Order: sequence, then C-alpha cells, then structure tokens
Amino acid sequence: MRADCIDILQELEYWYARGNGQYLMQVTRAATQPLLDTAFGYHILQLGVRGGEPLCQESPIHHRLYCASSVVNGVDLVAESDELPLESDSVDAVIVHHCLEFAANPHKVLREIQRVLIPQGQLLIIGFNPYSLLGCKARLRGLLRDPLWSRHRPVSERRLTDWLRLLGCEVLDTRRLYALPPLGSGRLHRALTAGDTWIARHNLPMGGIYILHATKQVVGLHKPRRLLLARRRRLIGLVPKPAAAPRSGFGRDSRPSSDGSHSA
Repeated sequence: MRADCIDILQELEYWYARGNGQYLMQVTRAATQPLLDTAFGYHILQLGVRGGEPLCQESPIHHRLYCASSVVNGVDLVAESDELPLESDSVDAVIVHHCLEFAANPHKVLREIQRVLIPQGQLLIIGFNPYSLLGCKARLRGLLRDPLWSRHRPVSERRLTDWLRLLGCEVLDTRRLYALPPLGSGRLHRALTAGDTWIARHNLPMGGIYILHATKQVVGLHKPRRLLLARRRRLIGLVPKPAAAPRSGFGRDSRPSSDGSHSA
C-alpha cells in the first residue's frame, strides 16, 4: 500500500458513503460492536476504511488510534500498513478494515499487524468475500477497468485463516454479512432487507463481507536484530516504561565504622 493506496482509500470511503455502502457500514458496525465489547486493554488501532467514524470509536478501550497513509481529518497516525512505527507487543486490539485486499503484499501487512499486537490481543479483519454476489460484482467491475476494483485482490477466509495460523494466531469466529443487497424500494426493498437479515443471523457463507475474529497466541515475530536497532528510534512506545528502582542510601564507598557511624 504505497502511493496509489491513498486513491484506493478515498475511493473506498466514497463507495461506503453512497447507496448500499451506507447500509453495509451500518450492519458492519452492529456486528462488530459485541466483538469490540470483549476487547480490553490500553490501546486499540484501526487500519483501512473509516466510514465517517472509525469502528474503534465504539470500543471501550480509551486510547484509540486510526492509522492512514495520508494526512486527512481524523487520522491519528500517518504510516504505511506494512511499516507501523509502533513497538512490538504494544497494541491490545487491531481492526483491519479492507486493508489486506488492496495491499501489494498482504502477508507482509499481516505480519506487521501481528508484530505490534500483544500476546492474547484481539484482531478483527473485515474483507470482501470473493465467493458472493458482491464478490462477483467486484470481479466483473475489475475486468471492466474500474479504477477501484481493478486493483482489488480478494483474500478468502480459508487463505486468511492459513496465514493467521502460520503467524501463531487462533481464529475464534467468523461473521458473514450482506448476502442480499437491499435494492429497489417499497415491498421489494423490505423483502430483500428481511432476507439479508435472516441470512446474517444464520451466518451462511454467502455473505458479501466477512468479519474474522482472531487472537494472537504467540510472541510476535522478531525481525533481525540489525533491522530492529535501525528502526528503534522511529518506533513509538505505547506502553509506559516502569520507573527506575530507587538507589540505596549507602554510597558505593560507604561502610560502617566500629562505633556504628558511617564514613564516606
């Protein structure tokens, strides 16, 4: 996600701001809220789509960071997703909203996210399901050279689960939403909305997007020592460092005299 990523994120924000994108953002917020309520700690980080207001704003964790690759309103941290300027094992929860599927190297992005996540930290990954009506529409628009969907490289649930296992993460649950886009108006719109709600309630695999909930089970993967030393000055420590232990009242050369007093 380099220079062209800025345009992609802007196009995604525009897509979510109109038509059925608003409905999709509403159902996504409703589905992620119970998962966010189970994440506790000091720091939560969100990457990718903002959708007006980041999903991390609804988290009970007080220190919330929204990261993007450009300076826009509401961004707390400007950085690339595959080079986060955060210390390893420093973030309690991470939300990845359509970030992997538009990245040049999604596995590298996932490794970087796993590095900054603390052991037992919570991870929410939201992506488009390629095996759905929405996935087929995106693939067709990509073939027609749409500026957004032509750069879309979907990551399936199975592939993402395999990557997470390799990185020592355990998948706890997967929710699937937006199987039937609520098109039209009146009776047709109500029928499609009711059908989409029923499919989402039963978590059928035909949903247009998936929300994968995972947790980190092992210590983060360490890069070579030389690379860590080179990046140390650029890393942001989110966890407060413990205060230095108080020094003893005796100096190094202090020693008790024979009458009980001390001489320097």
